[in-house]
Parts: sequence; C-alpha cells; structure tokens
Amino acid sequence: MTQRTALITGASSGIGLAIASMLGEEGYALTLVARRPEKLEAAAQQLEAAGYPVLQIAASLQDEDAVKTVVEQHRERYGRLDVLINNAGIGIGAPVADLQTKHVDMQIGVNLRATMLFYREAIDLLRDAAREHRNALVVNTASITAKYGEAWLSVYAATKAGIVNWTESMHRELSAEGIKSTALCPGFVDTPMTDFVKGSIEASAMMTPQDIAESVRFLLRVSPACCVPEIQFVRPGERMM
Repeated sequence: MTQRTALITGASSGIGLAIASMLGEEGYALTLVARRPEKLEAAAQQLEAAGYPVLQIAASLQDEDAVKTVVEQHRERYGRLDVLINNAGIGIGAPVADLQTKHVDMQIGVNLRATMLFYREAIDLLRDAAREHRNALVVNTASITAKYGEAWLSVYAATKAGIVNWTESMHRELSAEGIKSTALCPGFVDTPMTDFVKGSIEASAMMTPQDIAESVRFLLRVSPACCVPEIQFVRPGERMM
C-alpha cells in the first residue's frame, strides 16, 4: 500500500507537534505547516531525526494564497492526503471595549477561515483517500471555550464555537463519503499558548499535548462505521458541556 500522508498546521510546537509525532509513529508521511520558519525547522529536524518523512512549509494562514500553496506543495510531494489536522490557532485576549480590528481579523482568519479553506483546497485528495479506505480524517482543534462564552477571550471563543459548528456541518456533508470530521475541545493544555495563565494554574495541573495526540491515534483506529464528531477534554472537577 502507498504510504499514507498527513498535513498538520500549527505543527511547530505544542499540540500540533505532538500530533505530528504520533502520526509519524503510525507510519504517516508528514507535511508540517507553521508561521515561524525557525521554530518549524527545529520541529522538522526533530521528526526527521526520528526517521519520519517530512515536508515543511512556513506560511501565514490568514492568506488564501498561502493555504492554496500549502495544499499544492503537499500534493506535489506526496500525491495523496489521508489525514488533515487543522490545528493552527491564535488567541488574543482583550475586553470588548479594547478590541483591535486587526486582532479580530487575525483570529477569525487563522482559527476559522483557514480551516474552511483547507477543506475546500484538499477535498479532492480527501475524496480519493475516502474512496480507497473510507477512513479519511479531518481533525479541527477547537477549545472548551467553544462550549460556553468566555470574558476577555471572547473573539477566540467565538472562532472556536464556529469550528465546532463547521465540523458538525462537514460531518453531515461528507461522512457518508468516508471523510470523517472531528472537533477537539481541550481545556488548558501545557503549551506556550497557555503561558498567560500559568501564574494561577500550575503547568503540572494542565493536560499535556500528548493527551490530545492520543485522541487522534484513537480516531485513526476506529472502523469506517464509527464517526466521532467531537471530543471534550477537561481537567478533574471542571464542568462539561
């Protein structure tokens, strides 16, 4: 069988890098996408040292042409796409009176719009994979804030709620073809993105990126008859929705 492939955005650290490493363990050739070339290079070197095939692409996913270029370069390298991980995300906190339009646009563009565009640009590759094995998979990183409003992180929470709804729509639209969509909704995970709250919550009390990556391993292994549209991750004692 031709080696299966995965494209992971936001892959230079945290959840994205953990998922990429797990996919490499599972035998997938990898395309890593991130905004900062120096961090992406370090992540790629780490995965290549483990023996995984890696294509790295530095890109700002607010840019529609960048999304198109990422998918086209993946297509040229591998010729197929079995797993798409829409993990890139930006959170910029501010009270509503202080919202800056450029920060609103950035979060909507990266967190929500780019996910939609990746589906559009990659749909033919995903359909080819689904025709082959009926287990093409798209994983969209949302957040537990998608399940309830959050002061100060209101724009971020709204984009993640959009991801949950978009994932459900894609489940209804594509799953009968063998293209599965899952939204991951984690609470605080010990990554650079949660550094802002580590003064009040110890990193040791947070979930790990590997916790989230293991959920994706589970999604890879369920049968074509099983779809999991959403997974919530909460710390002990936290509320569930």
